[in-house]
Amino acid sequence: MTTNSDHARRELVGMALGVLGVALFSQTFPATRVAVAELSPLMVGFGRAVVAAACGALLLWLSRAARPTRGELLQLVLVGLCVAIGFPYLSAVALQTVSAAHGGVMLGLLPLVTVIAGALVNRERPSLAFWVTAVAGSASVVVFALWEGGGAVRAADLYLVAAMICAALGYALGARLAHRLGSWQVICWALVAALPFTLPPVLWNLGSLHAGISPAAWGGFLYVALFSQLIAFFAWYRGLAMGGVARVSQTQLLQPFLTILGAAALIGERLDAVTVGFAVLVVAIVAVGRRMPVRVNPPAR
Repeated sequence: MTTNSDHARRELVGMALGVLGVALFSQTFPATRVAVAELSPLMVGFGRAVVAAACGALLLWLSRAARPTRGELLQLVLVGLCVAIGFPYLSAVALQTVSAAHGGVMLGLLPLVTVIAGALVNRERPSLAFWVTAVAGSASVVVFALWEGGGAVRAADLYLVAAMICAALGYALGARLAHRLGSWQVICWALVAALPFTLPPVLWNLGSLHAGISPAAWGGFLYVALFSQLIAFFAWYRGLAMGGVARVSQTQLLQPFLTILGAAALIGERLDAVTVGFAVLVVAIVAVGRRMPVRVNPPAR
């Protein structure tokens, strides 16, 4: 029999795992920024998925995980295209020309975009108040992008928006699959399912590697391959399962601040009042939006 203290302890562990997952995700942009200084965006974006897929395949084999059905495999391919190809590659391209802190502010809207993806994928109906906050949050990010770009939206900002859309769709599809396959198994199978798309470009571009690539660049690459693409998902999905989605998902609001602090501490990016101010504004709007009602329709027969 589960007692109140056991339930509270389970929620506390879930929150701790959620914070750990967000902390690992939050350093993706600083690590990518270091890696793309010497490695191509294609090698960083696709290569990290290949390395993570090799580790995921080993885990699936050791655990003798049940194989997905044909229908589930197709959905896993879509998840892989979003979180193992779309987000890593598009963000790597963007971070060639904008700072990790800039990307962190843009990524502050990801929780809100994920809810919108959930409305499309999981038959949810957000309220009018939710859409008002979504528009307000989007407008604040657009203003920030225009401010940083001197009155014009840069190509990097469009890449970051596309990367967010890919991540949000991948999260929504993956969350639906996790109910049937298990949390960590979803990301492992998605990475393996994406190998036919990620491995050929990496093999084709192996000739571009050279002995002069610094340990820092390789360190950034290994971080995004092992932590951002794999281990962070384990902590994140497990935290959601233990502490509840509604409670643990709030920890994502820490991500923009952790990204900005990581960019300053790890790679020496300058912190300015405008970036911090917009980060606070976006996080506040997202926090309000998450409190707006969202109705879930019964699944269609």
